Amino acid sequence: MGMLDGKVALVTGAGGGLGRTHARLLASEGAAVVVNDLGGARDGSGSGTNMADTVVQEIKEAGGEAVADYGNVAVPEDARNMVKAGVDSFGKLDILIANAGILRDKSFKNMDEDMWDVVVNVHLKGTYLTTKAAYDQMLEQGEGGRIVVTSSTSGLLGNFGQTNYGAAKAGIAGMARCLYLEGMKYGINVNILAPTALSRLTDDIMPDAVKDQIPPDRVSPAVVWLCSDDAKEVTGRTWLVSGNRVSMLAWNLMPIAQKDEAEGPWEVDEVGEAILATKDSWPSINPMRGFDL
Repeated sequence: MGMLDGKVALVTGAGGGLGRTHARLLASEGAAVVVNDLGGARDGSGSGTNMADTVVQEIKEAGGEAVADYGNVAVPEDARNMVKAGVDSFGKLDILIANAGILRDKSFKNMDEDMWDVVVNVHLKGTYLTTKAAYDQMLEQGEGGRIVVTSSTSGLLGNFGQTNYGAAKAGIAGMARCLYLEGMKYGINVNILAPTALSRLTDDIMPDAVKDQIPPDRVSPAVVWLCSDDAKEVTGRTWLVSGNRVSMLAWNLMPIAQKDEAEGPWEVDEVGEAILATKDSWPSINPMRGFDL
């Protein structure tokens, strides 16, 4: 018996990396899986069926159930058809893991509008479209559901050369922090994943010394658990998963400068002095990685 027996899941971008390990582990826990992958390169160019078909075959050879979908998450009709594939093949949809993504890394001074638009389109709009399609199906079924969207520390904390990617990933997290409040009424849990793992998106930006410590299959157990009935009370959280370490990111308000409201507004130099007086207690900043946790 698996933790997800009888459940139906859609994983976008499941032809490799994190998506593949999510899909395979979901299936091993009993879920029937729609394996979506456009089959393109990591920059979003091209398409093909081999990546999704290979993962479906792996799942079936291990005794699981799966069907392939080759749609583009950023195309509304394709997003709806991914959900329809689950309903047509297995009768319903209980789980969405919105994982699909591409990279067009470039320093901001060298970034052009096309680099910005394509990354935001795939990540932010693609997550919206697939989440919307899945959410509507879950509402129609009336039995709740599980949605895990994929953000990134690049959007939550910052990273050099990824203003387009970071903006999209921050937007995904913002969307989910609003959606979970609405989903609670219907038993639809929405959680945010910010993973650190070796994949074709990260292979050339990860230090060689840590690659062996962060394979994608280390991230998937926590994600799959969030899709289970054991996690029915867990929603609206931001999870940082790296290797075997699971952390929760919570926004804490840090008081910096304050004076009595009856005194009128700060003088500019006065508020500056008050702010700088606390600087030694601020979180440190890594110039390449953003804020250190």
